[in-house]
Amino acid sequence: MDTRRTLLVDAFTDEPLSGNPAGLVPDAEGLSEDAMGAIANELNASETAFLLPSDEADRRIRYFTPTQEVDLCGHATVASHAWLAEDGQLDDGEHTLQTNVGVLDIEIEDGTVWMTQDTAEVNRVDLEYERVGAALGVDPATMTDIGADMPLATASTGLDFLMVPVNFLEALSGMDPDMGAIAELTEELGVTGVYTFTFDALDMDSTLHGRMFAPAAGVDEDPVTGTASGAAGAYLREYRAFDGEFPDEMVFEQGHFLDRPGRVRVRARSDPVAVGGRAVTAFDGSIVVPEFDEDDIIEA
Repeated sequence: MDTRRTLLVDAFTDEPLSGNPAGLVPDAEGLSEDAMGAIANELNASETAFLLPSDEADRRIRYFTPTQEVDLCGHATVASHAWLAEDGQLDDGEHTLQTNVGVLDIEIEDGTVWMTQDTAEVNRVDLEYERVGAALGVDPATMTDIGADMPLATASTGLDFLMVPVNFLEALSGMDPDMGAIAELTEELGVTGVYTFTFDALDMDSTLHGRMFAPAAGVDEDPVTGTASGAAGAYLREYRAFDGEFPDEMVFEQGHFLDRPGRVRVRARSDPVAVGGRAVTAFDGSIVVPEFDEDDIIEA
């Protein structure tokens, strides 16, 4: 049997046991896809990152939820690069990362990892507020309140999300989501999850407070989501969410209703959108990996 070093790194925070935990296998060379899936399922973090050699970039990364591989993950990218820097393998400056959506630029700056995302795409969708409200367990009036200026839309900077703005923090905190209905909605739209947010944030310096649900991808609610934050930044730019000049940098808070508070820094004034954050190692150990036959399939 094979033994691999395995970590849990909390992203978008500098306090252990907060933010969004990412699994990390810093040396995944030689692991089969089935083995990666099994490790991610065992760690049960929303995503686990597997680092591999690359001919196209400084390194390659693959991301797995407990049930499937996903093409991009912001918090696992921040977590893995923060750990590499902490371990002395990376210095401040620019680095490159090969992902399933292409090669991305990564910058490390005084302990903050900045991840450049893909070109933004935002598209308005024709959905009934009653259906979205029923899926999220919230009064549709909380969405129609601001829907004229901030409509329902899909947004992507690498992964697609349905953007659902609501009026007040009370509505966001009181949501009682129907995960089956959300999964059906996201599969119908071809998006990873639903990112719902309000400008009624907890911290004075936060731009908004968000929540993200992705049950069809194996993550009922994600504590703090980098890819969705980047998509939300592009959405805010598309619909001119601010009077006057669009801010150079925003702060999105998330995870408080899961007792995993975190903060994502977002630069979305122009493409490419970038998200940034810090991370801290919470667990450092090893995992025993059995041999997998090539025909073995890890199923949800």
